[in-house]
Amino acid sequence: MFSWLTNAWRVPELRHRLLFTAMILGFYRLGSWIPVPGVDSAQIEQYFSKQGGTILGLLNIFSGGALSQFAVFALGIMPYITASIILQLMTVVIPRLEQLQKEGEAGYAKINQYTRYLTVVLAALQAAGYSYLFSRQGALDLTAGRFVLIVVSLTAGTTLLMWMGELITKRGVGNGISLLIFASILAGLPGGLRAWWSGDSYQRLMFPLIALAIIVAVVFVQEGQRRIPIQYAKRMVGRRMTAGGSTYMPLRVNMAGVIPIIFAAAIMAFPPTVAQFFPQTQTFINENFSPTALPYLLLQGLMIVIFTYFYTAVQFNPIDQADNLRKHGGYIPGIRPGPPTAQYLDRVLTRLTLPGALYLALVATLPTLFIRYGGFSQATSSALGGTSILIVVGVALDTMRQMESQMMMRHYEGFLR
Repeated sequence: MFSWLTNAWRVPELRHRLLFTAMILGFYRLGSWIPVPGVDSAQIEQYFSKQGGTILGLLNIFSGGALSQFAVFALGIMPYITASIILQLMTVVIPRLEQLQKEGEAGYAKINQYTRYLTVVLAALQAAGYSYLFSRQGALDLTAGRFVLIVVSLTAGTTLLMWMGELITKRGVGNGISLLIFASILAGLPGGLRAWWSGDSYQRLMFPLIALAIIVAVVFVQEGQRRIPIQYAKRMVGRRMTAGGSTYMPLRVNMAGVIPIIFAAAIMAFPPTVAQFFPQTQTFINENFSPTALPYLLLQGLMIVIFTYFYTAVQFNPIDQADNLRKHGGYIPGIRPGPPTAQYLDRVLTRLTLPGALYLALVATLPTLFIRYGGFSQATSSALGGTSILIVVGVALDTMRQMESQMMMRHYEGFLR
């Protein structure tokens, strides 16, 4: 491992990408401690000290503790994720968006622009909701001018985070949005470890075993893949005969990665956010949409399964893959090129996605139930629950995989074997 890190540091481009990613994440953590003007952070923190088992506690984890400080980055990157989900769902319904999706890079750029606009709208609505909620709870002295200042500041913070995430994706290492959430969850790790160490001997013994089991399960399934053999025939390209050969098409068991977990968390956070405008629904929301409530966990598991299939379908189109194989003279042995190949790929992908989706749902929900009924403290289960560990390990694996490809391009021995 140390030799791999040394080799990675020797590559100038990779070194610059790592330093740039670290710098952006450092700015993100700095902004999570800068309070919004006109807000008493002590009152907000006192209110949040009683919200450990509610949806606000979960949203505070995804914001890296910035929500409990009511900092500039209090909303985190969740409005952007919610906007992305809405746009992807509307692509199936609105023909104009479906046409843009088929136009390639230009179409995706236009959809990204719409996503940014929708992010600003959602961030403004969420900022207004939080301001109204904290004002009703007596944690915020709200006036008209202060309300406008808070909404503008929080919306600008989310817009800045969106830009920072895109910068990491373009000039850094890994997916920028996932890394921002990764850094947010890791920010709560010290508090979770302190709570674990302060617990009884049973908690000290059992929690590492649970965390280790989750990590092993995540790595095992994330790296699992189905290799479909591909055969290429000899053909003439210009005046040269290209040699045929055999290779394989890797289909991962969990092709969607941790994106369905993040999508499900964003959707599950939407009803409590809307309910802030309707105080009469707060009792129902707190009972059924608490992160440890059984209805919440069941609905979250269902949403994870649905989003796993949805995101896999967005990432991998069997018809396009079959057309690309046919254009390049490739075929699957025993399967005719064209529509039969597309049907075969779709059938394999559907069967392969089912265990991946169930695995994500189980790993995200079962540890939370075990921690809830196993006598663990709320701080430990919040900071080191199944969803948190799953996202951290999944994002780390995806980032390592990108670094692995960078190393292999320069003839260095990789880290993942």
